[in-house]
Amino acid sequence: MRVFRETLRALLSHWWQHPVQFFSVLTGLWLATSLLTGVEALNSQARESYARASQLIGGEPQASLSAPSGATFSQQVFVDLRRAGWPVSPVLQGRVTLKGHEEQRLQLMGIEPVSLPAGSAVAGRSLAIEQIVEFFTPPGRTWISPQTLQTLGLHEGEQPVNSNGEILPPLHVQTDMAPGMLLVDIGFAQQILGLPEQLSRLLLPKDFSAALPDQYKGQLQLKTSGEENNLSRLTESFHLNLDALGFLSFVVGLFIVHAAIGLALEQRRGLLRTLRACGVSARMLITCLVVELGALAMIGGIAGVASGYLLASVLLPDVAASLRGLYGAEVAGQLSLSPWWWFSGVGLSLLGALLAGANSLLRAARLPLLALADPQAWHQAHARWLRRQGWVAALAAVIALIALFRGDSLASGFVLMAALLIGAALALPVVLNLVLNLALSRSHSVLGQWFLADCRQQLPALSLALMALLLALAANIGAGSMTAGFRQTFNDWLEQRLTAELYVNPQNPAQSRELHSWLKQQPSLTAVLPNWQVSILLQGWPADIFGVIDHPTYRQHWPLLEALGDNPWDRLAKDDALMLSEQLARRLKVRLGDHLTIPTPGGPWSPRIVGIYADYGNPKGHLLVNANHLLRGWPQLTPNRFNLRIEPALIAPFLKTLQSRFTLDDSRIVDQARLKGWSTQVFERTFAATAALNSLTLAVAGVALFISLLTQSQSRLGQLAPLWALGVTRRQLMLLNLGQTWLLAALTLVL
Repeated sequence: MRVFRETLRALLSHWWQHPVQFFSVLTGLWLATSLLTGVEALNSQARESYARASQLIGGEPQASLSAPSGATFSQQVFVDLRRAGWPVSPVLQGRVTLKGHEEQRLQLMGIEPVSLPAGSAVAGRSLAIEQIVEFFTPPGRTWISPQTLQTLGLHEGEQPVNSNGEILPPLHVQTDMAPGMLLVDIGFAQQILGLPEQLSRLLLPKDFSAALPDQYKGQLQLKTSGEENNLSRLTESFHLNLDALGFLSFVVGLFIVHAAIGLALEQRRGLLRTLRACGVSARMLITCLVVELGALAMIGGIAGVASGYLLASVLLPDVAASLRGLYGAEVAGQLSLSPWWWFSGVGLSLLGALLAGANSLLRAARLPLLALADPQAWHQAHARWLRRQGWVAALAAVIALIALFRGDSLASGFVLMAALLIGAALALPVVLNLVLNLALSRSHSVLGQWFLADCRQQLPALSLALMALLLALAANIGAGSMTAGFRQTFNDWLEQRLTAELYVNPQNPAQSRELHSWLKQQPSLTAVLPNWQVSILLQGWPADIFGVIDHPTYRQHWPLLEALGDNPWDRLAKDDALMLSEQLARRLKVRLGDHLTIPTPGGPWSPRIVGIYADYGNPKGHLLVNANHLLRGWPQLTPNRFNLRIEPALIAPFLKTLQSRFTLDDSRIVDQARLKGWSTQVFERTFAATAALNSLTLAVAGVALFISLLTQSQSRLGQLAPLWALGVTRRQLMLLNLGQTWLLAALTLVL
């Protein structure tokens, strides 16, 4: 223990003499841990919110009955099915805005606790009889999560008022409630939402199976819990994007640590030789180096986890807004992380330090004792390592080519990206060395030859920082180009598809029929385009079929990527045909001219595919058919939306007339400008977190290069002194140093 203690003291004295290197190791571990743990905090917070949302009515209910169009239906259906022996339980769901909190649109869910299937858990707990009575006995209860209550600035027991003037039951905090949700008895929900005797869906227990009565076929459809609670699946790509950027930042941070540890071991050659000569065994020396590295990792890890928490807190509002806008997913606005997250962050730092320092420890253990005292030993080792690195880079390039030409899955896409990035990073020092050698052979100036030779001499110390810079630049340029391309395509698509001046969504089938008749009689409207919708499963994938009428608007403003013949819209109107979204066509592996089998209550229907169109951002499949053909399979359907063409000057008086005739809240009447503005805002928020992480990754790479230059500046004084003694001015020396850095950085940027 005494030998261990004295050896460790000797090794640690190096950091006291070289504080910049100490700072670089800590900075690398801190930045790497900070960005990765910050991303993990964001993703874990979101996934916890999804889990709570999916378990709001947990336990036995595994399926539900709902209208194919997603509209509400009569409460009498619940009564009739209960009398027929069906153990259904009613649910009503809708959006509410509380007075004084116009920017917060909350999800209100009304349940009937008495009829919930046996074993049901509401917000993670089984309801006792006393709670059931409290729920529906006036004034009732409104269950709310503590995060939502704090965000709204309300207090437990308050009775807030919604935008329609309806008073909610007293607020009651439940820790397992999903954020952004309010849970009340269904009687209160019908009153608050202005939907008397209306339901959204009927819950069913897991083990119940029976044929739906004939009178409800086409009016109701069965949905499993996997279709209802699919937020995790829908948002998987979003979280994968954040994970990839966080991991890239982690790797870039480890490059800093790797370079600093390697330089520290090189500078301690004499110390290591002296310790070995004094009788310290190689095993003891390596043990002390590992303990030293572990201590540094602990300090950097604790600082990184704390910074990661702060970073996640800053980015959480943008991430929550993105998920809410894209998928309707409510995520708590405040971080609530388990102790495991904190320990895992420190563990990541320890693992990262071990990975970053393993190569240097191995080289120190294997180099002969005399080689430790040889100033050129580490450079010779680096030259041999560079040759091996070139072969590994070539192997990675071959793997990338195989994945490119033979791969056909997401996994092969990741293999391609990983091999490409790793191969490019490993090849960078090799390519830079070749370029500098070529330039050196063509240089005739003495100072120019020194400039290039010294630049090449710096490559071993700077190669890791330049590799980190290459990865960060590649990710930054790639993600920036991707976002710019998305933005341009998305804006063009919005201009083409959002052609109607107004979009009106009726509350229920009865209102839809009445609204349809009334709209046809309005002289201010130049066109009324009703839209029918039904949700189905195609080969296990959720999809929506939309029925439209034959109208010139679709021909003029619905761009097709592929079409069968010259008049696909005529075929859609007259023939038994359909069009479908590009992603659904790829998923089902169908092409133009194929017949697609669609299940209907009356039996299979096989229309022919005559067109394929883009449908950006839609997680579900999208199919377009003529309304007359759709109503043959689902005769009970009513329009779920009306696209209205009207002169902009006539919109205000028309809306006034519409509101006086029908009771429709603002969320059911959307104008084109508002919809485009909202869509653009969602787009920008979607990439806000990506852009922030991208910038941070690039900043980490810049820090890596800066620290590498700092750490070797002292050792380079001996190389610069002869030039100064020969008459090269300080200004020229400064410009030469800057020129070398710019040259290497510029070559890295080009590559």
